[in-house]
Amino acid sequence: MSTYVVGDIQGCYKALNRLLKKIRFSMSRDQLWCVGDLVNRGPQSLQTLRFLHDFGDSVRLVLGNHDLHFIAIYEGCASTRSGDSLNELLEAPDCQQLSNWLRQQPLAYHDCLPTKAGLENFLMVHAGVAPRWNLQNTLDLAAEVELALRGKDCHEYLRNMYGNLPIRWYEKLKGPARLRTITNYLTRLRFCDDIGSLRLDIKEGLCAAPAGFKPWFEYEKITPDATILFGHWAALEGHTGKPHVYALDTGYVWGRRLTAMRLEDKQLYSVAP
Repeated sequence: MSTYVVGDIQGCYKALNRLLKKIRFSMSRDQLWCVGDLVNRGPQSLQTLRFLHDFGDSVRLVLGNHDLHFIAIYEGCASTRSGDSLNELLEAPDCQQLSNWLRQQPLAYHDCLPTKAGLENFLMVHAGVAPRWNLQNTLDLAAEVELALRGKDCHEYLRNMYGNLPIRWYEKLKGPARLRTITNYLTRLRFCDDIGSLRLDIKEGLCAAPAGFKPWFEYEKITPDATILFGHWAALEGHTGKPHVYALDTGYVWGRRLTAMRLEDKQLYSVAP
C-alpha cells in the first residue's frame, strides 16, 4: 500500500488520469490525498468530482478556495466570476450530490503513516497556517469552519466567506469575521508577517514578498510535530527550501505540471500537458 498526495487538480481530469496511470495507482491498495482546488479553471470539473467521489475511502482531501467558491455558487450565496469554468458542473443532474459531498470534507487533515523515516505525522491544508498556530490548534480552528459549512445555516457562512478582513488572527474574533479569517489562512494564504498579518493581494513567487513579509512557511511552528503538505501557490513551482514543508501545486492548469508525491519515501511523479 502506498499513499500519494497530489497537487491542485483544478478540473484537469485527463491529467489526473494520466498521473494515476503513471504511478500505477490501485484504488483497492493505495490511497490518494488531494490538497484542494479540485475544480475550476480547468475544463473538466464535473468529471473530476465524479471520479474522486467514486474513490470512496481511497481518497482524502481538503477544501481549497475554488472548491468553497463552487459550493457558494451552487447554494446561491455567490455569483460566477470571469475565469470560472464551472457551468457544466453547476448544470449537472448530480451537482447537489457532489456539492453535499464536498461540504462534508475538512479544511485540514492529519494522519500518521509509516515511512522510510519511521512513523511520520502529516498535516494537509490547501494554502497554509498562521505563524502561531500549532498542530492541534490548526485542526480545532478548521473544525469550526467545517461545522459551519456542514450545518443547516451554511448560507450564513458562505455569504460572509469572501473578503480580506480582518487581516490577521485574533483568538477573540467572533462570528463571520472569525470564520472568514480562519478560511483565509487555510485556503488563501501566501505571504504574511511574523504576527500573521496577511497580504492576500500578492500571488507571485518568493521574490514578490513586500518589506516585512515572508512566505507563511518561514514562520510556521508545526513541523516539529508534523510534515506539512499544501498546494495553492503554483508560483513556487514545488519548492519551499524548507524541510518538512512540501508544495504540491506545480501549475498544471497554467501549462506546467501536475505532481504527486508518494509519502512513504517522498518520491515525486508528474505529468505535463
